[in-house]
Amino acid sequence: MWLLDEASGELLAVFSVPLLIFLIIVSPSADAASDFTVFRTQHYDLQGTAYGCHSGLVNVEARPIESNSYTRRCVIARLKDVTMVKYREMLIQNAAALLVALPEDLQDLTDREREHLAELELEMLAEENQLPVYFTTDSHQITHILNDVASSINADSAASAAEAMLSSASANGLQMLVTGAASKALNDFQVVNIQGKLSGFGIEEQLPTIALVAHYDAYSLVPSLSYGADSDASGVVTLLELSRLFSKLYTNSRTHAKFNLLFLLSGGGKFNYQGTRRWIEDQLESSEASLLSDVHQVICFDSIAKGDGLHLHVSKPPKEGSAGHSIANHLEQSVRSVRGSDAAFSVVHKKINLAEELLSWEHERFSLRRLPALSLSHFDSHKDQKRQTLLDTRETVSDETLVQNIQVVAEALAKHIFNLTSEEGVELFSDGLRVEPSLVSAWLSHLTSVPRAQQLLPPSSPLLHSLEHAFSRHLKEVKRHMVVADKRDPEFLFYSGQEYTMSAYSVKPAIFDLFLAVGIAAYLAVLYVAVQNFHLVYAALRMISGSNGNKAKKIY
Repeated sequence: MWLLDEASGELLAVFSVPLLIFLIIVSPSADAASDFTVFRTQHYDLQGTAYGCHSGLVNVEARPIESNSYTRRCVIARLKDVTMVKYREMLIQNAAALLVALPEDLQDLTDREREHLAELELEMLAEENQLPVYFTTDSHQITHILNDVASSINADSAASAAEAMLSSASANGLQMLVTGAASKALNDFQVVNIQGKLSGFGIEEQLPTIALVAHYDAYSLVPSLSYGADSDASGVVTLLELSRLFSKLYTNSRTHAKFNLLFLLSGGGKFNYQGTRRWIEDQLESSEASLLSDVHQVICFDSIAKGDGLHLHVSKPPKEGSAGHSIANHLEQSVRSVRGSDAAFSVVHKKINLAEELLSWEHERFSLRRLPALSLSHFDSHKDQKRQTLLDTRETVSDETLVQNIQVVAEALAKHIFNLTSEEGVELFSDGLRVEPSLVSAWLSHLTSVPRAQQLLPPSSPLLHSLEHAFSRHLKEVKRHMVVADKRDPEFLFYSGQEYTMSAYSVKPAIFDLFLAVGIAAYLAVLYVAVQNFHLVYAALRMISGSNGNKAKKIY
């Protein structure tokens, strides 16, 4: 009996070695293929409406966009392959996530590809959905990942379920993993407005005031890729340069105009001008005297670093003899003299539609409070998608155009406040007192060196500190005006989680575990039967051994 037990142990040892080798060979690999940075799309609430995606973290298998099945999968594709038809199909099939690879240099996009991206941005921002969409920059890593997941198409396009299972089990897959802190509401987020002023010659409270306004935030489908070089870094640079030029005029008693100049860098401009709205309310409702209560004219700047001309947007046509009419005439004359006789200039009249949730231009915030206001832009329509796109980068704007347009504004504004006629041909800003191209270029580069989505610009932002410092060098009474959403009925609500690290792991698909479990179970079942009936196995082995021994004797 002891001999039988010893033989059984030897048999178990013999069978266990192949099992161990088999498990080592077929065990799915869990080595990380690569880690790379991804940027999540917009996620915010505005005036009771939710925008973007409220999901974030991902831990699912990858699939190429050419696949037929997206359910609970992370779809990976290059920008040119993502269509709205495919995107809607992902929503219908409840895809777990979408990863879009952008070209390394967006300037390499063709005009058609730019239009395609603009359409995607518009559609993806149109409504709330539960599909997390991430963007990343194309690279060798992404190419390798796309090649790896391409093999999964075979399983998805199999003729039968059995064939699909076999194809899936034999292939290697990629597990896409996004970890980190879950997105959470930023209930106490503070939007910062920065204001300063130049007091006119005389008693300040008795002088007319011109307010110069521009919002500093940018907007696109992807907050972390929102640089807004044209809209509205150009407007910010315009305010900074105007503050420098007019501070020089106002420090000289001979050129100290009898106008107060109020400068405002507003926040939340891309979110229906929330910073401007609250600033106006607080200025008009304050018990203290406000320069805004009897404002002469408000001029807003939005996107003036491109184009062949300028357009003045108004909610009501300026009456002849009014400040708006005078400034419009001076602007038109300055455009012709600075940018050439063929440069375009027009006054675009658009009534405020109270039925629409979002305002078209920043000046409409002032017009709603019956304050005379206008917006200056090279766009002739507020509907132009280029006002909010991730394609609005430093490389797409013209320093020369912006310098010329700042010169146009400075000349027109100076002629108005000094009551000069356009026919006099006086050039006030020349020689030592001129728009400085190097400063304009430096500020443009600085503003576009970091993304300026509002949710990425808390009060501690270094960019806001630099803007405040620039104001302090030339203006008086520079201060911050903080805006916090209402607790009960918030006008806006931002969420955290804009940038993550995504990992791609090479793994066997889940169906492989089933096949492996069945194989191991069958192996153990055979082993169990062999051990339980070892006396029969032992006898058979002895017979085979004896037969082989007899044959060997006959040979010898």
